[in-house]
Amino acid sequence: MRCISRPQKDLVMFPDQRCWTSSERPSGEAARQNYVDFVSSLTPSLESSSQAGPGAGRSLPESEHVVMTSEDSITTIMLNRPAKKNAITIQMYQDIILALKAAGKDNSAITVFTGSGDYYSSGNDLTNFVSFASGDLEKISEESANTLRNVVDTFIDFPKPLVAAVNGPAVGISVTLLGLFDTVYASDRATLHTPFTSLGQTPEGCSSYTFPKIMGPAKAAEMLIFGKKITAREACAQGLVTEVFPDRTFQREVWTRLREYAKNSPNAMRIGKQLLRSSEKEKLHAVNAEECRVGRERWLSEECAAAVQSFLSRKARL
Repeated sequence: MRCISRPQKDLVMFPDQRCWTSSERPSGEAARQNYVDFVSSLTPSLESSSQAGPGAGRSLPESEHVVMTSEDSITTIMLNRPAKKNAITIQMYQDIILALKAAGKDNSAITVFTGSGDYYSSGNDLTNFVSFASGDLEKISEESANTLRNVVDTFIDFPKPLVAAVNGPAVGISVTLLGLFDTVYASDRATLHTPFTSLGQTPEGCSSYTFPKIMGPAKAAEMLIFGKKITAREACAQGLVTEVFPDRTFQREVWTRLREYAKNSPNAMRIGKQLLRSSEKEKLHAVNAEECRVGRERWLSEECAAAVQSFLSRKARL
């Protein structure tokens, strides 16, 4: 039975494991230095084991991992790193911004965001953390916060109907951004997970505002504070997902429906979205700015450094 409600009307996060006992815990500065030294030692192996995103400065048509296509008045932006569960690199964030800006100006009526392969997205790529070991932590954290803010602002300002086709599991920012979409369709195989606090981090993507508004404060807290993983059907019942489809028919049913929707007047749909969303824009931009400010502080914290180092250590032993 389908759930079709979406009432009221939004870096990879991994399970946490302490690096030190309370008696062994170093100072904040020492923790950060330990983290830098440790990640620096892993950098060659991490880079060789991970598919790098396209080089800086490449134009969007050359983007290997963010693929943009247009057909039947629908522009599709697809995360295309299936071997890495569509984990998002720093370069991919830049490509997503370019893709959204291009889609906002093209002749399509609807824009769809999805993933290739089995995952929608596993969130931030592991190698994003490596950059924190490559130099000035203050500068790098500021640049990362600015990138995140620009990505989320681009979703907030997107002028056309924006649909998420969640084809599989979603983690971290790929989940928190869903509150900024106009419609979210999901496979019944999809799960949604935002385990921020296990890495000493905090919510982003405007989810600290949109999730309580969409799901209610208690359900939002379960996800964003306690890191509860939920199924697509649970997310649908709570209003975060619009409708859930059987995985075997997900692609056919979703795209058949979207092609019908794309026959509607593009200008009328734009104006309708503006009426629905315009009163919230200022608030969303303010929430995004504050989430990024707090997030930057967390990235520089002893707690976050310890949690990330612990995860990287476990990952390196696999």
